[in-house]
Amino acid sequence: MKRMNVTLFLMLLGLLLFEVVAGVRPVRAEDGWKAEFDNICAKTDVAMTLSIEELTELLGRCDQLKKRLAAEDESTRKVYLRRLQMCQDLYRYVLQSKGTDR
Repeated sequence: MKRMNVTLFLMLLGLLLFEVVAGVRPVRAEDGWKAEFDNICAKTDVAMTLSIEELTELLGRCDQLKKRLAAEDESTRKVYLRRLQMCQDLYRYVLQSKGTDR
């Protein structure tokens, strides 16, 4: 029994260390906006390959996320709104370069 507890403890410690080192952690309910943020901004490196419809959808999602971020504390709100604005500006630029104005 004692060996099982030690093994379980070491497994949990290893998982925690992995999360810290890898920067990975489980998504919690209060982090729903962060998962959406990560999902939206993850596509900036392939923005030129996205279709006009995909870009338009991403721009709409950016607008929706801005509303959700407004409820966060000041420092979080400032940082993530600025980062989101940069992603949105890139998507808007790519959309305009493809000949569609929004």
